[in-house]
Amino acid sequence: MLQRFAVFSGALAAALMFATPAHVHPHVFAEARLDLTIKPDGTVEKLGHVWRFDDLFSSTVLVEFDKNADMKLDDKELADLASTISQSISEYDYFQTVTLDGKSVAMAAPANLLADFQNNQLLIIFESTPKQPLTLGKKTSFGVYDPTFYTAIDYVNDTDIHVKGLPGSCTQKVVRPDPDQAIAANQGTLTEAFFNDPTGTNMSKIFATRLEIECAPKG
Repeated sequence: MLQRFAVFSGALAAALMFATPAHVHPHVFAEARLDLTIKPDGTVEKLGHVWRFDDLFSSTVLVEFDKNADMKLDDKELADLASTISQSISEYDYFQTVTLDGKSVAMAAPANLLADFQNNQLLIIFESTPKQPLTLGKKTSFGVYDPTFYTAIDYVNDTDIHVKGLPGSCTQKVVRPDPDQAIAANQGTLTEAFFNDPTGTNMSKIFATRLEIECAPKG
C-alpha cells in the first residue's frame, strides 16, 4: 500500500488533473543533483542524491507535517517527514535507475535519508550504494525517475551531475531523451496502461535524464 508521501503526491496530482487532459503526466517537480564517486579500482563507491522540490508541493508537505502549526518544521517533524518519505519511495527503489550494459543493478537502501527545508523548499538528501560491488562496464547508466509519473525529478543542468574518480579509460555524457523520439522508439511496448495506470510502470524511465559512462575494454 502506498505510504503517505506517495498519497500526497498522487492527491496533489489528482487535484490538478481536473483542469488538465486525462493523460498522466508530472504535477510535482524536483531539481536533482547527483554526486557519483568511483574508487581507484573502477568500482562504484556511492551515489549522493539531493532533490529540491517545487514551492507548491513543498508548502503542501509543510502544512501536513507542521504538527505544532508554527509554520516551520522542527527536528522531530523533519525526522517524521524523512521516515515517511523513505518508507514511501523504498518500494520504488528510491526512484533510482542504475544499469550495467543494459541490465538493472540492485541498489541497497540508504542508511540515512534526510529531509530539510531551505528557502521554503523541501530538500531530500541521501546516499546509496550497489547491493553488490559494481565495476564500470562497457556502458554504465545512472538516473532517477518516478515510475508513477506524478513526480518529475530532473537534472536541470548537465553540471548538476558530478563524477569523482572517473578512470582514464572511461568517458561520461549526460543523455536527455527527446520525448517524441522516446515514444516512437518504444511504441511497440507502450500500452494504454502506461498512460492510465496510477501504480506506475517502468516505461517512464525512457524519458529520464541519465548519466552514461562508457569504458574501453581492459587489456
